[in-house]
Amino acid sequence: MNVSIKDIAQAAGVSHSTVSRALADNPLISAAARQRIQALAGQMGYVPNAGARGLVLGRTMTIGVVVTTIADPFVAEVVQGIESTAHAHGYSVILTSSDNDPEREAQSVEMLRARRADAVIVASSRIGDLYQDDLQETGVPVVLINSHNDQGSAQVVSISVDNRHGGTVATQHLLRLGHRRIAYIAGLPGHSDDGLRCTGYQEALRDAGVAFDEQFIIAGDGRASGGERALASLLALRPRPTAAFCYNDMTAIGLLAAAQRAKLDIPRRLAVVGFDDIPFAALLHPALTTVAQPKHELGRRAVERALALLAGDGEQPDHLSLQGQLIVRESSGARASEKVKRSAT
Repeated sequence: MNVSIKDIAQAAGVSHSTVSRALADNPLISAAARQRIQALAGQMGYVPNAGARGLVLGRTMTIGVVVTTIADPFVAEVVQGIESTAHAHGYSVILTSSDNDPEREAQSVEMLRARRADAVIVASSRIGDLYQDDLQETGVPVVLINSHNDQGSAQVVSISVDNRHGGTVATQHLLRLGHRRIAYIAGLPGHSDDGLRCTGYQEALRDAGVAFDEQFIIAGDGRASGGERALASLLALRPRPTAAFCYNDMTAIGLLAAAQRAKLDIPRRLAVVGFDDIPFAALLHPALTTVAQPKHELGRRAVERALALLAGDGEQPDHLSLQGQLIVRESSGARASEKVKRSAT
């Protein structure tokens, strides 16, 4: 026989609504009561029915996710974190891709709202920078990943790796290896994460007493093709950079591929550092030094923030930042491993 919420309520000596709220992690129910009721439900063999639960809560039990492209390994790992966490809480995921078009991203958010998604997560995009007014009008909780909520909306919150910190530690690593002419290969313009990584790069140079040279910022697009094109720009500079910090690993992969075709010795003639630590990074030759993002954790935390907003938790900060970890491999020319502790701030 299936165990119902009514059965749990009778066993716990509470109302049906109290059980429903406890099982939904509603903060209106005390933590002790939630734990007691959830433990009792587990002991009784209660299995939630997503459809029935949605009717009780007035929800569709779906979370919409907008990503730039599913072809990016970084995005794929974040989505895995989203899906596994959503599933554990009885939610399904609707995934849509914008192909790096911010207008399409905004349309995707509106489409998900029209399909009555209970919450929307937008990963690695410019939508948080360009369309925050529109996001506040969707009427559902929105969580931005690697973009900032700058307007203090109660329904729009954000989470990201500390991009500024990551740019700083990547550049400091190259400075410690003796490099003074360090280029930054950028991502697409308009992305806040690109701007913050570049800021960290410039601050590390300044703190080391190294003059910032604007010509050492090379245009990229966040893809391998952008990294490939960047090599010609690097080689044309005088004096030529001896190291490059790349916006992301895909950019670094393209740069390494172009360098190999040009028979440019990496890292002896050009040290390279990426950002993300996608699975391919450790398999390259030479293996890529990079700043690892807590990708699965970003996805997990994004879902948890969305569910907390749905439960009426108004005490969440507008933005949550996680620190990355420097992973040292052969592409930067370092032999000794360095680690930067990862923590939430």
